[in-house]
Amino acid sequence: MSRVGKLPIKLPQGVSLTVKPDNTVTVKGPKGELHQVVDPDIKVEIIDNEIVVSRPTEQKRHKSLHGLYRALINNMIQGVSHGYKIELEVVGVGYKAEAKNQVLQLSLGYSHDIHFQIPAEVKVEAKTERRSNPVITLSSSDKQLIGQIAAKIRSFRAPEPYKGKGIKFVGEVLRKKAGKSATAK
Repeated sequence: MSRVGKLPIKLPQGVSLTVKPDNTVTVKGPKGELHQVVDPDIKVEIIDNEIVVSRPTEQKRHKSLHGLYRALINNMIQGVSHGYKIELEVVGVGYKAEAKNQVLQLSLGYSHDIHFQIPAEVKVEAKTERRSNPVITLSSSDKQLIGQIAAKIRSFRAPEPYKGKGIKFVGEVLRKKAGKSATAK
């Protein structure tokens, strides 16, 4: 069930991890600092520059939490050392994206533009080159937050299956539908 949880996590150079008595894990690195509260049943230890996550019993709940917290801690370490980046492509005639400070302004064919406030932890850029679709680039050290923000932006105009218009992830393959077909009488 939890093969992921058994794997130790190597601590990269320049990244420090501390576990407080209330089971709060804090990871500091060159890209920032992240915190995660761990379930009291799960034990997090640092042994020989490796992080080992262990569980008390073989209950299904403990097995699932074991894998979950090991993955969350690994994502935190990757985030503070390398960071995460998500790119969204705005597809459609007249669709525009513009980033000013931490506000993303989107023109998506509605009567009014959408002004979306991006949290301070996420850096946003919007590039529009000639003869190509606008690309929104989100970068952060927090994988959960950046994924949530990207999903919210995508939900403003999800890609439709006939022409593919909307906001999609760069590299996302959309299954297109054929649409109506004329019948001969």
